[in-house]
Amino acid sequence: MLIAARIAPLTRHVGLVPTVIVTHTEPFHASKAIATLDYVSTGRAGVRVRVSAAPHEARQFGRRSFPQLSLQDRDNPAVQELIADLFGEAADYVEVMRRLWDSWEDDAEIRDVGTGRFIDRDKLHYIDFTGRQFSVKGPSITPRPPQGQPVVSALGHASVPYELIGRSADVGYVTPHDPAEGAAIVAEVRAAQAAAGRAGQPLHILADLVVFLGPDAAAAQARRDRLDERSGQEYTSDAHIFAGTASQLADLLLDWRQAGLSGFRLRPAVIPDDLEAITRELVPELQRRGVFRTAYEASTLRGLLGLDRPANRYTAARANDPATAGSGRN
Repeated sequence: MLIAARIAPLTRHVGLVPTVIVTHTEPFHASKAIATLDYVSTGRAGVRVRVSAAPHEARQFGRRSFPQLSLQDRDNPAVQELIADLFGEAADYVEVMRRLWDSWEDDAEIRDVGTGRFIDRDKLHYIDFTGRQFSVKGPSITPRPPQGQPVVSALGHASVPYELIGRSADVGYVTPHDPAEGAAIVAEVRAAQAAAGRAGQPLHILADLVVFLGPDAAAAQARRDRLDERSGQEYTSDAHIFAGTASQLADLLLDWRQAGLSGFRLRPAVIPDDLEAITRELVPELQRRGVFRTAYEASTLRGLLGLDRPANRYTAARANDPATAGSGRN
């Protein structure tokens, strides 16, 4: 978050989405940091929530401990229960952040020099959240962010994180290795979204891809092979690894999009080489095909993602409260 806040004033259009390890941090602190980032970037902030059961990370905080786990342990009932608890905690964490972002109504700031009133305290709200891991009263110490709700995202590889995406996120990153797997993952996330009562709300599902780009397929593969040779082992990733030309990658993206994916998050295999190839070769190729923007249609990250600015839950509640409706208070 500190790095994102530092580069925010130096950028104009790019969204800034730092990762927050929710297992070891406090949602109150993260919410105000992301809200501040939204102000510094004039509405381009988001957050990627991530859980961690790594013992060495837990030891840095000293508040909890975890056993050393491996992929072979994932079918162990105790491990499955631990994972479910961590992701359940993550969902509570997101809920707290969202409530805190709404705890100031949009017009809560008065800034009346004559009367010395900075805020209308009737438009600040306790969130009164109590969960298994923490309780938060609120309100926030930061006014409602410019986007109302900065973009919440999460990465998922299996059913439990898919449930978190469906329940809590605006954007989910997934890692299919072919269109059929992509369609199956999309269906699972959409089912989780419906089960959470969010079927009518926008939720983008983006497929992650690692990309090696070159002037021809052989050159791109040679770049990957050279890295394998120098490291002494084959390059692997949780996501599908593509090696080829920008035109071939464009073909793959359009093919995979038929699986119901909203779009893609590309991971440059080598920076700056592949990042420059994406911006200078792939983007123009997609623009020629009429499937990528040629201008920025909005100034906020939510706007660029086609997400509306959400109404404040507490403003809506006050409007529906017979005790306050029509009171005309300022």
